[in-house]
Amino acid sequence: MPFDNMNDERRLTSCFQTVFPDLPETSIPSATQALVPAWDSIAAITLVNVIEEEFQIQMDFDLLGELDSFQRILKYLEQQKVS
Repeated sequence: MPFDNMNDERRLTSCFQTVFPDLPETSIPSATQALVPAWDSIAAITLVNVIEEEFQIQMDFDLLGELDSFQRILKYLEQQKVS
């Protein structure tokens, strides 16, 4: 399935809203683990689970430490759809 940046960005935003309901939608595209106090290890696992369900993929847990921002996760999703 080709990567649809606008649609997938909206879907990923929705995942972030599910896990971080107090984070304003306008802040989500620039969200990083360092900037979002609620983004702890448990929230990271929850976020991965929500993303896996939404995008019907299996994420590589070894990369979890690198997937520490909205933009990095979006890029990861793009790479998963291309490969």
